[in-house]
Amino acid sequence: MGEAAADRHFLVLAMRGPDFDPAVIGPHRAFLERLREQGRLRLAGGFGDASGGAYLLRADDLDQARALAESDPLHVTGASRITVFEWNL
Repeated sequence: MGEAAADRHFLVLAMRGPDFDPAVIGPHRAFLERLREQGRLRLAGGFGDASGGAYLLRADDLDQARALAESDPLHVTGASRITVFEWNL
């Protein structure tokens, strides 16, 4: 990850779909832990109403952030709809 990525943040919204399977939560948490170990994950958490959650990524650009988020088991399995926004902190 280059120096420029330190200042680029991306908010990932993960909203549960109608076919959400709770079995994906474990793999999703492991995915987030790998991002944390890589220095890419700033914050993460679920919404109080259990409709989904969000996490804050560090990435070089929007394409890289989308590629990371699209490798999340929540997205890969179709359990949640993933939306990525660049967030100017």
